[in-house]
Amino acid sequence: MQNADNEIVIVNSGGLPRQAETDEQLIGLWLHGRAKGTQIVYTAAVKELMTFVAKPLSTITLGDIQAFADRLEQQALRPATRQRKLATVKSLISFAHKLGYIPFDVAKPLHLPTSKDTLAERILDEGEVRKMLALEVNPRNHVLLVLLYAAGLRASEICGLTWKDLQSRTEGCQVNIFGKGSKTRTILLPASVFHQLKELRRGAADDQPIFRSRKKGHLRPMQVWRIVVKAAQRAGISKAVSTHWLRHSHASHALDRGCPISMVQRDLGHSSVATTGKYLHARPSDGSANYLSL
Repeated sequence: MQNADNEIVIVNSGGLPRQAETDEQLIGLWLHGRAKGTQIVYTAAVKELMTFVAKPLSTITLGDIQAFADRLEQQALRPATRQRKLATVKSLISFAHKLGYIPFDVAKPLHLPTSKDTLAERILDEGEVRKMLALEVNPRNHVLLVLLYAAGLRASEICGLTWKDLQSRTEGCQVNIFGKGSKTRTILLPASVFHQLKELRRGAADDQPIFRSRKKGHLRPMQVWRIVVKAAQRAGISKAVSTHWLRHSHASHALDRGCPISMVQRDLGHSSVATTGKYLHARPSDGSANYLSL
């Protein structure tokens, strides 16, 4: 059909202008606005699917997607990894259907694999956290570990911090975080943490990173991960500790000490209190076995 300017406009069967002409355009629309890290992970999963099926998205069938799921299972991947990749595929196909790029959501009937909840295995004891902090002698890395734990930050969030994100309060300070989902949240920190941050600043300008690399720029998430891994190894922790373990530990320890679940939800930036509630189930404070005569 032609519009008022006599331009050709391709429409779908519902009479709406077609939003994408190629798979690449569709995927670009689907990824738009997502965090960089999310885009990288999603793009890798979609490329894996497209390589496997070797056909355009507009011709993919449920059988193709089920065959892809079977292939992932044959690769002996962890259920959580398979679940993430297949959930990514379902999201893309659903998006394509909503935009009229494909007539049916062929991935909707696909059942995602279930996986064991391993959250409890990824929560450090308070003693393990204290040991990691005590044995880190590098001033920058020590404060980084303190802030990861004290504020429950993600690696990407701590990498993006500048000194202007930090404001003093009557007692302690507050740090403004621009985090997942393009949401901003404010976290209060005690005076002990603020003192360590001030010692680290040493006259740095407001727009400079709080945690600088050797090249004076922002640290990258992989560099933060290496700092955490080395700290865990130094503390004699044999588990595969990652940056997110300190975030998990923050949530669990705060709840253990009586912090309101709504406050933990707010500070960690969880969209739902149900997500925060998982920490209560991962490390319950009481159990029915305690009421038995054993």
